[in-house]
Amino acid sequence: MTAPVIFANRAEEDAWWMGQALKEAERAAAAREVPVGAVVVQSGTIVARGANAMVTGRDATQHAELRVLRAAAYALRESRLPGATLYVTLEPCAMCAGAIVLARVGRVVFGAWDDKAGMAGSVSDLLRHPKLNHRPEVQGGVRAEECGALLQRFFAERRG
Repeated sequence: MTAPVIFANRAEEDAWWMGQALKEAERAAAAREVPVGAVVVQSGTIVARGANAMVTGRDATQHAELRVLRAAAYALRESRLPGATLYVTLEPCAMCAGAIVLARVGRVVFGAWDDKAGMAGSVSDLLRHPKLNHRPEVQGGVRAEECGALLQRFFAERRG
């Protein structure tokens, strides 16, 4: 691990870490995967990074969020991540939102909204459901235009 990064305010911090998640999304696009990237940050340091790998892994559960949650739990030797922030370029789906709740992630920051499958406010809000015993802090729309544009380019190239 490297030295923690210090920021002037939370918005600057969120934008910077989302840039790291965007780098992961770009790696996914280069591998012909749906370009979603994620990083888990704790105490100002990335503890896990990754991207979608459903095609290369031949596994529909290989979403960026699940991959980095597993890697962070392994790196920190903890199944629960209450002190961690998950940065992801796309609003989490139901599967990922469920894993985030189970992992007790302290905070979730996402980029683009997902009107078809998003579970942090678009379709529903599993992350902040009042009946669940854990509800992370959620911030959506961070660098949303960049995150959304990467996805739009990817799907336009696949169609055209």
